[in-house]
Amino acid sequence: MLKAIIFDLDGVLVDATEWHYEALNKALKLFGQEIGREEHLKVYNGLPTNEKLKILSDRGELPRGVHEIIKVLKRRYTDEIVNTSCQPSHEKLIMLSYLKKLGYTLACCSNAQKYSVDNMLKRSMLDTFFDQIIGNDEGYQPKPAPDIYLAAFAKMKLNPQETVVVEDAPHGILAAKASGANVIEVRGFHEVNLSLFERHGII
Repeated sequence: MLKAIIFDLDGVLVDATEWHYEALNKALKLFGQEIGREEHLKVYNGLPTNEKLKILSDRGELPRGVHEIIKVLKRRYTDEIVNTSCQPSHEKLIMLSYLKKLGYTLACCSNAQKYSVDNMLKRSMLDTFFDQIIGNDEGYQPKPAPDIYLAAFAKMKLNPQETVVVEDAPHGILAAKASGANVIEVRGFHEVNLSLFERHGII
């Protein structure tokens, strides 16, 4: 029996995929680097900033010594975008309210830092719906490792078969499948609404 629904954040609950891309590139440009859009979608989408910078350095494109300043700048630029662009979505509010009324336990698991996850959910007016919110800086291996999802199952005292995960990015989908949960793959923010759960026989 399905008891819980776990959502990714960026590109699922909040239309923030572009925000992270733009903020990181703004920081990278100060050091003469930039991630192209096609490469972002194929390689970097859904990874935490630490992993993105590691890939760039492993390729010899970025000195490791600048990682910390880039992370500080990227967070600042992301906050600026979130503070001006993150708005409530009536579609998401209706969806989460209805799922909650049906008795589902709800969680959000993201490769973004917990601070950023909380900030986006609050600005979207979605934070109060969730029983668990987990970010990538809480001691778990980031997606595509399943650790964040396994931690959520443990916190909710549920087994994977009792949960469904909604994910959009390749790394997140891999993590969700590796966790043993049921998985709903979406192409982006616009697909996540009540009709998605109707089509999958959840409501």
